[in-house]
Amino acid sequence: MSDNIRQLALHALPRRLAAAGILRPSMLRRSVSNLDSDETMCGPSATASGFPNPYCVIDALLSPLRLTSPLPSFTLPNVAPVGRLPHGRVIELSNRGSTYVVDSGPTAGGPTFVLLHSLACTGLLTWYPSLEMMRRFGRVVVFDQRCHGSGIASPRFRLEDCADDVAALADELGIETFIPVGFSMGSLVAQHVWRRHRDRVDALVLCAAAATFGRATHERLATGVFAALLEAFGPQPGRPDPARLSVVDDIVMNDRLWALGQFRATSYGAMMRALAEIARFDSTRWIADIDVPTSVLIPLRDRVIPPRHQRWVAEQIPDAHTVAVDAGHAGCTMQWKAFVPGLRSAVDSVVRRITHARNATAGVPA
Repeated sequence: MSDNIRQLALHALPRRLAAAGILRPSMLRRSVSNLDSDETMCGPSATASGFPNPYCVIDALLSPLRLTSPLPSFTLPNVAPVGRLPHGRVIELSNRGSTYVVDSGPTAGGPTFVLLHSLACTGLLTWYPSLEMMRRFGRVVVFDQRCHGSGIASPRFRLEDCADDVAALADELGIETFIPVGFSMGSLVAQHVWRRHRDRVDALVLCAAAATFGRATHERLATGVFAALLEAFGPQPGRPDPARLSVVDDIVMNDRLWALGQFRATSYGAMMRALAEIARFDSTRWIADIDVPTSVLIPLRDRVIPPRHQRWVAEQIPDAHTVAVDAGHAGCTMQWKAFVPGLRSAVDSVVRRITHARNATAGVPA
């Protein structure tokens, strides 16, 4: 860990975190010391239990942000070219709030896919490299989940509420059944959608998926450090919005500035509420009950959710199809050349199985 980050975490932020009740300054100092250890910072990408290591969550999510001088500055990663943004609209969900939705519209054939994004992202930031490919299979709906981007504003964040938002959006759009396609946090929401709205789900596609995260004390400390770093690297008052500067007439002029603007569209408090909820997620008791065609896409260089845990998820779901791609946890945007073909294979698998099952029910020869 650089001296700049260490001093920032040790001296500039404990008072604010303590006032918020997140952790005591002494706890923060201990956790910062732990972050210097090769054993905790990726390092092993999983806890002793074999489940995702939250230190790796911190490192991977914030890896695009670097201190290159005494003052914070951004080193922006390469991302997939954006080009012209698809048109979306704000939709009001009955008694829930409003969210920003991009909908390719009804198709003559093929299923409907609802794309669920990852933590600290917007729907477009996670999925824009994949939209053109996905539209070849059917209708594609992508939206900002609650507390993220232009999603539903809420004082609390629950994955169950996110799942119910998906069903409410489908109702609003007149969609009877659909396929949730979830990436990272979105994979957790997708699992809840199946569990809470089984009659609406035709299949599942889970990317960078987890079934649970550890709950040890050191992991709660890591969450506190995550909050500190987000606050430290945040935008200053009066700083122009990089997303607006990089978009002219729906054409993105600077891909990386647009992506950074999408990342910064979610407040730090919302990220923390979502991260705390993610840490509580546990589908290990019921994931084996999933009974719809399912594909599990595994980024082999994932430092947030260890590939071996993702394989465990796939092994629990009956007849799950597994696709491995040479990408990291941000591969949907940053290693899109590997991710998009892998996603195509994952989606093709569930679509073929749905079609086969429907033909068999209708008595159509295979």
